[in-house]
Amino acid sequence: MIPAKDEQGRIGRVLTMLGGTLLDRIIVVVNGSRDGTLSEIQKLNMAQVEVILFDSVLGIDVPRAVGAYAAFKRGATSVVFVDGDMIGKIDEIVRRLIHAVIYQKADLAMTDCYPKMPFGNKLADRMLSYRKLLNEEMDIYDQIGVATPSHGPHVVSRRLMEDVDFKDFAVPPMILAYAVKHSFDIAVPVSTAQVHLGSKVKGYYHSKNIADTVIGHTIEALCFYRDQPRTRRYLCKDYQGYNPSRRFDILDVYMGRK
Repeated sequence: MIPAKDEQGRIGRVLTMLGGTLLDRIIVVVNGSRDGTLSEIQKLNMAQVEVILFDSVLGIDVPRAVGAYAAFKRGATSVVFVDGDMIGKIDEIVRRLIHAVIYQKADLAMTDCYPKMPFGNKLADRMLSYRKLLNEEMDIYDQIGVATPSHGPHVVSRRLMEDVDFKDFAVPPMILAYAVKHSFDIAVPVSTAQVHLGSKVKGYYHSKNIADTVIGHTIEALCFYRDQPRTRRYLCKDYQGYNPSRRFDILDVYMGRK
C-alpha cells in the first residue's frame, strides 16, 4: 500500500516501478491532496491499482492503517508498504522483502536504511538513538540494527495482521514491538542508504517534526513492550511532532469503530 498526499510528479514513477514487481494489487490512500496526484494515478490506467480517497489530510502514518485494513479485508496474504514519494530504484528491495515473507516465512520483513550510522546530523542521531534503545530493549539490535517499520519499504504477513490491532499500523514501531513480544518471525533481508530511497528532501521544521513524531512512536512501542501505559514522554520530554494533527477519528470511522 502507498500513502499519497500531494505527490504529483512522483506517484506515477512509484506506481510504474511497483507495477514491475510481484504485487497483485496496489492500494493508494490519497488523502488531502490538492495537486494532481489523483489524476496522475488515473492516467496510468493500471488495472492492479485501487485508490482509496479521502478529502481530509489523515496525517503521518494513519494512511498505513487504512491501507493495511483494506488489504486485509480484500484477502491479502501479505502487504508491502512503500511511501508515495519514494522514487529511488527500490524494485529489487521490494522483491527481496516479498521473498522473505512468502518463501522464508518472515512475518515482518524490513529494510535497514542506516547500515552505517550518520555523523553530525543531530536530528537523525537523536531519532536513531531511540530506535536503538527500543531494539536493544527487545534484544534484537544485534540482529536488525536500528531497522524499524517507520522507515523504508517493509512487508507484513497475513498471520501478523490477523493478530495485531490495525490501529497500530499508524504507530509503525508498535508493529515491530508486537511481533517481537508475541514471537513472530522478523527479518531484515536488505539494506540501503536512506539517500537511495529517493524520498523528498524537506526543510528543517518538517524534519524536526518528523523526528519527534517517530521518536514518540518509538517511546509508545517501548512502553508497550515493557507492559507500561503507552505515552510519548521520556526523560521529562514529550515527543509529539505531528501526532496531534493525526486523524484517528477518521480511521475509526473507516474501520467501523464509530
